Amino acid sequence: MKSQHASYRSVSPIPPLRAARLAGLFMLLLWQPVAADENSIVGTWLTGDGDGWVDVVRSGNGISGLVAGSPNDRPDRSEIDDKNPDPALRDRELLGLELFSGFHFDGDDRWIGGTIYDPNSGKTYRCIITILDENKLKVRGYIGIPMLGRTEIWTRKKT
Repeated sequence: MKSQHASYRSVSPIPPLRAARLAGLFMLLLWQPVAADENSIVGTWLTGDGDGWVDVVRSGNGISGLVAGSPNDRPDRSEIDDKNPDPALRDRELLGLELFSGFHFDGDDRWIGGTIYDPNSGKTYRCIITILDENKLKVRGYIGIPMLGRTEIWTRKKT
């Protein structure tokens, strides 16, 4: 008479090295970099040359940057937009001046589609702003294509 019990095969455990590889692969598939919140750009930032504060504010669905002063008080510093190519605008005050606008968040830690004005030269450039981390922005101004431009790293003002 045959036994009524089913026969079972012995299952060997997964070798430790293979288990570690599988766990690593599983974690890699689940890991996603944490994207910056589009509002994390709001605040006061020190420009890359260390000479100006810029208040970044929400403006509708976009952002704007306004001159908020300078950490460096120099007697030769102009308080007006005297380098502006439009003579009618050369008497406007720099404090509160909108430096950049027209940006929209692309969902990849970048604000794109805007322009930035350089009051030191009176020139306006296309611009991409990338949020590097909660305290650093990469600001790239360019003419035509991004390869033809200059990048500055701005740092958040400590409160």
